[in-house]
Amino acid sequence: MFWKKALVYPSVVLGAATAAVFATATGASAHGYVSAPPSRQALCATKAVPDCGAIQFEPQSVEAPKGGRSCDGGIAAFKALGDNSRNWPARNVGSSLEFTWVFTARHRTSNWEYFIGNTRVGIVNGNNAQPEAVVTHKVNLGNFRGRQTVLAVWNIGDTPMAFYSCVDVNIGGTGPGTGNPPPANPTPTKSPTTAPPGGSPTATVPAPPPGGQQPGAQQPNGSWAPGTAYKVGDVVTFNGQKFKCRQAHTSIRSWEPSVFTLALWLPV
Repeated sequence: MFWKKALVYPSVVLGAATAAVFATATGASAHGYVSAPPSRQALCATKAVPDCGAIQFEPQSVEAPKGGRSCDGGIAAFKALGDNSRNWPARNVGSSLEFTWVFTARHRTSNWEYFIGNTRVGIVNGNNAQPEAVVTHKVNLGNFRGRQTVLAVWNIGDTPMAFYSCVDVNIGGTGPGTGNPPPANPTPTKSPTTAPPGGSPTATVPAPPPGGQQPGAQQPNGSWAPGTAYKVGDVVTFNGQKFKCRQAHTSIRSWEPSVFTLALWLPV
């Protein structure tokens, strides 16, 4: 149901012929999600929040028609993402925040939008262009304070579809963050104002945020293994090929380096 399109990879770094080989890779096709700060589907994929159902195996698959305002995109199989009674960890953040998207199929992009409740706090123009495999946006969270859920939306340029990711944050909070369920109807402590359009997307991969993923048992130059927390710069071997990690994550089966080339790993 959710496995619909062949993977498409950028030609940067790799030559065109090499990129064409990787573009034919099989496995999880899907498309994209917010990896940092960890979105709800990212937390499910790493089992930081357990028993999420199907989304734990395909966090990049929350695809639904444009205009939605729900974490699960209205997809019944992913209803766990919209369950506010779950103990979703909230990252303590300031008044602005960088959101990093990982794309496994780089669709032409209309724009990216960011919402708190019904208020759009940020928008980044995609210029109907194909994005890089990893994109980071800095978003002003306006006058919102306290526990909030940010809905990040990737609006595709050449289809009526969008991809949805929810990130739980504690704006202005300090300490290790909280795991309490967010309020059913988040409201700001002051009347919010819509932030101006954000800057253009970048392809830089930030260092893991405080409290983020740390290196796991696998050492550089070891064999790739599921269930391992990799940090940016780690080198692994998979099927005789070496890959360098470009986005901190905890590996799961179907996220092998040969499948997620350029989104999570670079061949070396």
